[in-house]
Amino acid sequence: MEKTLSKKYGLPMAISMVIGIVIGSGVFFKAEAVLKATGGDVKTGIWAWLIVGLIMIICSYAFANLATKYEKVNGVVDYAEATLGKRYGYYIGWYLTVVYQPALTSVLAWVSARYTCVLLGIDDIVGGTCMTIAGLYLIAIYAMNALSPILAGKFQVSTTVIKLIPLVLMAIVGTIKGLMTGVTVENFTRVTSEVAAGGGGLFASIVAVAFAYEGWIIATSINAELKDAKKTLPKALVIGALIVVAVYIFYYIGLAGAVSTEEIMADGHAGAANAFKNVFGTALGSLIFVFVIVSCLGTLNGLMVGTTRAAFALASRNEGPRPVTFKQVDQITDMPSNSSVLGLFMCALWLLYFYGCTLMGWIGDFGFDSSELPIVFLYTCYIPMFIAVMIKEKDFSPFKRFVVPLAAIISCGFMTYAGFIHPVISASGDREPWKGILLFFLVLLFVIASGALIKFKGEKRLAAESK
Repeated sequence: MEKTLSKKYGLPMAISMVIGIVIGSGVFFKAEAVLKATGGDVKTGIWAWLIVGLIMIICSYAFANLATKYEKVNGVVDYAEATLGKRYGYYIGWYLTVVYQPALTSVLAWVSARYTCVLLGIDDIVGGTCMTIAGLYLIAIYAMNALSPILAGKFQVSTTVIKLIPLVLMAIVGTIKGLMTGVTVENFTRVTSEVAAGGGGLFASIVAVAFAYEGWIIATSINAELKDAKKTLPKALVIGALIVVAVYIFYYIGLAGAVSTEEIMADGHAGAANAFKNVFGTALGSLIFVFVIVSCLGTLNGLMVGTTRAAFALASRNEGPRPVTFKQVDQITDMPSNSSVLGLFMCALWLLYFYGCTLMGWIGDFGFDSSELPIVFLYTCYIPMFIAVMIKEKDFSPFKRFVVPLAAIISCGFMTYAGFIHPVISASGDREPWKGILLFFLVLLFVIASGALIKFKGEKRLAAESK
């Protein structure tokens, strides 16, 4: 008898997945990117955090409505299949398996290593030491998920609590100190440098912020393992999204009271660490910064939870490469072990790409940021799904059938414009962002073609077996 995944997680784990995957590295290392994009304009930066946060809440609520009806193996694949058919669901699942989830997971491994290096006083965040630590973190988190998913779940819940500590402390103490010293008022009332006209600073910061908010959809990957998933998952998506947005906004305001925008922009990778030390002192600041690293590892773990199950979500539908192999669930660990191995391999490939093309610039402007464009494209993929909801879901109330999907379509369209169109039409100087976007779509074309070939062979095999 074929073993299936057991219902082992409740609402705390589901909420921890949403908060734990989203809150992590992005809020720390993208704060610098946002300030650089806006020329140090804190108010414009807050607008970016608010806009993307609102998009997350809207899309979370839209998917939460679908979660009340559909429950199979992997939430977003289930929803794609229910709204647009099995073929669309297959390609969404294939994209998640080979691009989206491993790309983000690999970036999180590097970010966790980067802040470990900052804590240890190692300045070279792209050198051998940092990349070795990144590889170690990737393998260690994979091993925990593959060998003991229950332990991985407990780690996810505990790190969710831990990661809120530095954010809440900075939000409260940083804001109070900033108001007392005048740093907050100063940062809010001036801009340090010029940015591109036409909203360039806002759009660029929105794309950067997208990484900090992303990952919530991966929480749906444990759909099949949730107790009473049709009630638990919608609650987790909405509650988790609201908590994340509130924490991010208040942290960003607190950061603006801790140090000047010039310091954050100039210090680069050490900006967050210096901000904590400035507010809490060297010893306590370093201790709190350990929580930041734990926060990153918690996010890495949440992403790995989804990555290790990605191929399984396809195989359980008899889709993807070698379904018989990848839908096997280990009798002892209750994990899809073969799917986990493939997930780790894809993470390794994307870590190599991120190191060479994003950090080291091996291919110049043709190198796209694997922490940004894969996210933007997934939002693009949501648009036809929400259109289908408006057409098909006749048993939804008018608000859930028309208003919510329409708001989600507008939100996803805005993200698509900010990520793919605005960078090209607003480019100035020697920058040629169209090259990186072109390479991303070439990679995407290869992924779709390989997925189509695998699907064709799979259908041919099933036809032969049915004879």
